[in-house]
Amino acid sequence: MRFQLLGPLSLHDGPESVVLQPAKPTVLLTALLLHANSVVSADYLQRAIWGEEQPATAKAALQTCVLRLRRLFTKHGVTETPIEAVPGGYRITAGPHTLDLIGFRERVRRAAALSHDPHAELAALRDALALWQGPLLANVRSDLLHRDEVPRLAEERLRAVERLGDLHLRLGRCGEALGDLWEVTRAHPGHERFHEQLVEALYRSGRQAEALAEYRRVKEYLLQELGVDPGSALQRLELAILRGDDLGAAEPAARPGGGQVPVPAAPVAAPKTPELVTALTAVPDFAGRADEVAALTAHLTADTAHRPGGPLTVVLSGAPGIGKSALARHVATRLADRFPGGRLLVRMTGPDGLPYDPGTVAGQLTRALEARPPGSGTLLVLDDAVDADQVRPLLAACSGGAVVVTSRRGLAGLVATHGGRVVRLGPFRPAESHALLRAVLGAERVDAEPDEARRIAESCGHHPLALRIMAARLQTRPGLRLADSAGWLAAGQAGRLALTDAPGLSVPEVLGEALGRLEPPLADAFLEVAALGPACATDEAATALGLCEADTEQLLDRLADAGFLEEGPPGPYRTLPLLRAWAGGARRPPGGPAAHPQPADTARAGRCPHCRTGRKPTPAPHEGPRPALPQAHRTGGAPREHPPDAAGPPSARRRECEDTA
Repeated sequence: MRFQLLGPLSLHDGPESVVLQPAKPTVLLTALLLHANSVVSADYLQRAIWGEEQPATAKAALQTCVLRLRRLFTKHGVTETPIEAVPGGYRITAGPHTLDLIGFRERVRRAAALSHDPHAELAALRDALALWQGPLLANVRSDLLHRDEVPRLAEERLRAVERLGDLHLRLGRCGEALGDLWEVTRAHPGHERFHEQLVEALYRSGRQAEALAEYRRVKEYLLQELGVDPGSALQRLELAILRGDDLGAAEPAARPGGGQVPVPAAPVAAPKTPELVTALTAVPDFAGRADEVAALTAHLTADTAHRPGGPLTVVLSGAPGIGKSALARHVATRLADRFPGGRLLVRMTGPDGLPYDPGTVAGQLTRALEARPPGSGTLLVLDDAVDADQVRPLLAACSGGAVVVTSRRGLAGLVATHGGRVVRLGPFRPAESHALLRAVLGAERVDAEPDEARRIAESCGHHPLALRIMAARLQTRPGLRLADSAGWLAAGQAGRLALTDAPGLSVPEVLGEALGRLEPPLADAFLEVAALGPACATDEAATALGLCEADTEQLLDRLADAGFLEEGPPGPYRTLPLLRAWAGGARRPPGGPAAHPQPADTARAGRCPHCRTGRKPTPAPHEGPRPALPQAHRTGGAPREHPPDAAGPPSARRRECEDTA
């Protein structure tokens, strides 16, 4: 007997199947199967069945549902998947042969292990996707499950379909890919990668006009529905088609009488996956954070060897450039003796700001951990995670040891479900800033101009990113006095600090990329709030943004969670000095204000982008509109590059932004 979740919930016994009727036991069974082999709390089951407004007898009614479900199992001869009552809730036991969801995930993992053989990987993915049979949980009446669980399952399928398309293109099977791609692009019109695959498959099949027509269709959709241009990958593909570039031919066509027509093929090489899991290295010239180092050390060494279940977890959060990664690596280096399994750095985000696929990261991490001595504790640093969903699969892969997660977000949802400590970093204390300058520039140079060193630290807002950039500039200019640099910074230059040969050490690059991860209305709101001064109350921000106070508070909380604001209700929200200095430059280009386009839907309706009050935003008290910011993907918050329009390529746009600071 086998359960099917990937479609309407049903029971299968060989060729016979029974689709369960919409009822409370059906909801109960679905909730248990979605978390098979884990304890599901009674509270969660009650909310899945009755929602937030539960009857007074919900606890007793849940027990009745369990009895009815067990009778249903007996009726249909289900013996291999028992329902167990355990402390706190219930658990159902299932495996890949009794539950299609587990079977799907196992086949996807098997396919990922075959990446060296694209033909075998493609066949394995086909096998996995064949388990999906229609609309998810169409016969399950549960708002909670359809809100929280169905989107996650659908995303797992889309990742597999996307990989399948990549393999088809890599192998030159463009015609075979077209059927799936036509279907998936119509079902998910906002998923740009599917459109990119379809356009490429059409072009490589010799259907250039259809390929360009499909590009124009998706461009019109994105502009009308979301107010954004196609992403850089789609735009580059359009240019390649217009130039007639050779992207590789499709597979040879079959002869009518057998055999194949010889067509020269030049398949596109598969993109090489970067090494995401590496040995951790020490941080040079680390200074300050003594209290944080002590707290992290104490928590990460708190009896990790005997802790059951998942790893000890610490989340390091805070503003961009505040020193989260440096602190995590420094503490991990100090704890080499406590973790015989080693210390590994896991990169969660690429240089372009796009998050790496959790499945890809988990695959590399699993292989790295398998190479460790059995039973040895390992310390992982998951660097620059974008959200809790990206982290959870990696915690599941770690049965022991400890994990430090660095993220600009607070990841409260992760802590709520998996436990752990949260350390939110702020700017350096003045003594810590002074210690960093002495560590990099040398005690003699700093002690010769102590007041100017203090002025530099204050002008940098005691922000580690700005301080390291300024110290590096001074280090390469040994004849420059600290007083000269202090005077230059006093003119408001901290927001444009950068090292020309190191993009990662640039205030405009780091903060611009971080802002680009936010949805455009949220990014715009930050620039407005930053213009209000070091601190602002909710009512003051509401006036500037043209929103009601309730929606303003929600928006400000999201900015605080993303690391762009500090603190919040009941007190005021604060903007860190460095972020305020950078935001001021980004809002006021020289030569007059530039127009700032609103999202298309907001502009047409003339409505507030954050609430449904119908009020138009009132002008903020500053010198005209701000320039357009990098757009962000509407799903996932990942940044989108500027389109190569008349304003120039992304690098030129970034330089222009820096020049206006």
